[in-house]
Amino acid sequence: MDEWDERRRRRRTIFDIFDELFSEIWEEMEELERRFSEFAARGFESSEMPGKPIVYGFRIEIGPDGRPKIYEFGNVRRMWGRARPKVVVTEEAEPLVDIFEEDDTIKVVVEMPGVDKEKIRVRAVDDRHIIVEGSDHGRKYRKEIELPTDADVESARATYRNGILEIVLRKKRGGERGKIIEVE
Repeated sequence: MDEWDERRRRRRTIFDIFDELFSEIWEEMEELERRFSEFAARGFESSEMPGKPIVYGFRIEIGPDGRPKIYEFGNVRRMWGRARPKVVVTEEAEPLVDIFEEDDTIKVVVEMPGVDKEKIRVRAVDDRHIIVEGSDHGRKYRKEIELPTDADVESARATYRNGILEIVLRKKRGGERGKIIEVE
């Protein structure tokens, strides 16, 4: 076997990553099932049963460079330790986010079902980063969003209807960048 075959054999694919993630989630579900069985065998005497729902999802998008980008959402996180990553179910969930870039605006759409409008907080950290938080009726959402280009945060406006938060920002106009080179 030559060096190229050996390197190719060692390279992990996106499917390897998903296999690992799903096997970790499966292990977590088996542990939850074991604990539930023990809980049920005791006759539901104590309230040790965890009450956190498990939500996990992902979206795959092909970028302009042709490479896939994976966006995860939900309350399942990977915690990287010394040996191998561990799946942790958190109280706070990451909502599903879509970003649409138009000619002069950026539209950010965030799915936050079950939250009242008054309980949502949107904060612009700088021209490229927004933090969205919301909690109500036992649901908690938090997401740090990186915008594809600099935006004028002073122009931002947000609307919330039927569990969908929509944030619209104007792109910053910095004039033409670079230098014009004269052709001789």
